[in-house]
Amino acid sequence: MRVIICGGGVIGACTALYLRRLGADVIIVERTEVAAAASGKAGGFLARDWCAGSPLDALARHSFALHKQLRDEIAGDWDYRPMNAYSGFVASDGDARRDAPSALGWLSDGVAIAQRIGTVETTAIVHPRKFTSAVMNAALAQGAELRAGRVTGIARDANGTTATGVEVEGSVVKADAVVIAMGPWSLLAAQWMNLPAVYGQRSPSIVYDIGPNVPADALFLEYDEDGSAVSIEVFPRADGSTHITALSDIAPLPLDPAAVTPDQDAIARLQTMSERLSPLFDPAKIIARQACFRPVTQDGLPLIGKVPQSEGLYVATGHNVWGILNAPATGEAMAQLIAEGATREVALSPFDPARLQPLDPALLQAR
Repeated sequence: MRVIICGGGVIGACTALYLRRLGADVIIVERTEVAAAASGKAGGFLARDWCAGSPLDALARHSFALHKQLRDEIAGDWDYRPMNAYSGFVASDGDARRDAPSALGWLSDGVAIAQRIGTVETTAIVHPRKFTSAVMNAALAQGAELRAGRVTGIARDANGTTATGVEVEGSVVKADAVVIAMGPWSLLAAQWMNLPAVYGQRSPSIVYDIGPNVPADALFLEYDEDGSAVSIEVFPRADGSTHITALSDIAPLPLDPAAVTPDQDAIARLQTMSERLSPLFDPAKIIARQACFRPVTQDGLPLIGKVPQSEGLYVATGHNVWGILNAPATGEAMAQLIAEGATREVALSPFDPARLQPLDPALLQAR
């Protein structure tokens, strides 16, 4: 069985790895580079039970366990690190608590820690680009093939009901199954098949290189910016870099992932916030000012499964903030569904693409 995966991000890489483990021939088609978009610029935070009570719970718990397994099963160092997580707030000007010592010594006074919301047993972090690259390299080492190119369509049989491959810039690459795993760019595939809308939410971030000075403490803080509460997230990584993000917005999705740029005003605001959090966040230590587009759906749940009204077509996208966390379980489930006809560990019914109305291709062309 030959499977073509459209997209070289973390979902595509994990799907490729688990398909190879089940013996499928795999070709990954990527137009830019591995982990070019959100898979390389996300925070990389993992949480075992933060989706409790939602349809994502079983997927997240299983995927959290798979992250630990992959650490021991494949080569590479992607800075997997168990960590604590805390919630809190940053005191505003005039707040009497602004001069109060922080509960965590590496933070500035006035950064108040409310409670611990994750422990080293329930929360962790990976470097997303290193993780995606390591998984992709493992898939390639097991026989998968990575091809550079832009997918421009789906090849079908004479009846138009079964996928027989993909068009890559005019040339047809044949396959028995096709997986669309292009993050928010999966929206483009709606002109070739019955897919619900996938939107891109832009998330700016700043990455500081501050060495081993910051403990393994993820922070989820409320920051008072001119009377408005802004949520800011801080993720220290094992390699000495710290990823800080806030101020997500909606912006036009560029056709090329390489063309994604952050809003400069958002970056300036984020830098001001970061410097208020700790003296360690010195402008001279900034190594990246960036943005990524997270794929989101109308109901907030990912699309994982068969594409309606098409044989041999599958989709895996729309994971929003939990793409890195849920990639291993998504890839494993997709591999089982394609190669064996059913999943074993995680039920995909909550994520069935058929639950949502397909996007009208005319609306996509109007964009």
